[in-house]
Amino acid sequence: MPTLSVVIRLLVLCALLWLAVSDVRTRRLPTSIVLTIGALFFVDALIAGMPLDDVISHLLLAVVVFLACAVLFAARMLGGGDAKLASVIFLWVGFGLSLATLTLVSVIGTVVSLVSLATRNMNPSQRFVPLRALAMFSAARGVPYGVALAFGGGFVIVLPALLHLISTQ
Repeated sequence: MPTLSVVIRLLVLCALLWLAVSDVRTRRLPTSIVLTIGALFFVDALIAGMPLDDVISHLLLAVVVFLACAVLFAARMLGGGDAKLASVIFLWVGFGLSLATLTLVSVIGTVVSLVSLATRNMNPSQRFVPLRALAMFSAARGVPYGVALAFGGGFVIVLPALLHLISTQ
C-alpha cells in the first residue's frame, strides 16, 4: 500500500474526527465533508490500484447501506447526516470489513446512546468544563450517532493501512 494511501486515510480520519465533534456540538454532519470523504475513497482506490470489480463492490455496498439508512431515516430512527456518513464509511470498508465495522460502530453507538441518555437532564451551561462537554451529549437534542460512525469507521479505515505500513518496515 503506497504511503500516499496512508496519508489519505489519515486525512479521512481527521475529517471523521471533525465530523464527530461537529455532531456533538450541533447535531449536524456537513454534507460537503461527507462527500469529500467519499471522493477520497476513489482517489485512494486509484492510487492503491484497486481493481474495478472491487471498486464496484464497495460502491454497491454503499448503496445498500444508504437504502437501509434511508428506511431508518423515514422512520425517524436515524438522522439524514448519519445515513450519508454510514454510506460513505461502508464505501471505504467494503464487504470484507463490513461486519467488523458494523460491530464496532454498534458497540461505540451503544456507549454514545447510554451517555446521551444519562446526560439528558444535564444543564448545558455548566460552569465546570468537563461537565459542560458531557452535557453536549444530551439525548434531549438527539443522539449524536455520527460519533460512533466516525470513531468505528475511522478505526477500520486507518488500521489496515497502518498495519501494512508497519509490516513493510
